[in-house]
Amino acid sequence: MRTGSVPVLLLAAAATAGAAAGSGAYAADGPTAALGTPTAVGPAFQYLGTDDRPHGIDAPKGCVAALGGGGRAVSNKTGKSVALYREPGCVGTPVEVLAPGAVKQVPRYFSSARFSAGS
Repeated sequence: MRTGSVPVLLLAAAATAGAAAGSGAYAADGPTAALGTPTAVGPAFQYLGTDDRPHGIDAPKGCVAALGGGGRAVSNKTGKSVALYREPGCVGTPVEVLAPGAVKQVPRYFSSARFSAGS
């Protein structure tokens, strides 16, 4: 799991998803406004945590902890579907399931993610 520098791809996804939903985008006054079109490519799975920090998973496989807790913008640029769970350890019913390539706002908190066995 990587944290730290702001992945431009995630911030752009948050801005796009927020605009599509008709709500304010998290990155509207952040780095993407100054950078313009994103050119950097980050991890295959990215999310903005409830700790207001971007998080990414480079090689998602099976059940993974969502450090920082998710609950905002999510970018699933993997070839796998991903189920997001409120409880650690991918226990219970998923709060959201994202298709491969999905970029969207996820309004409910999640603490773990299970990636399908796809590509």
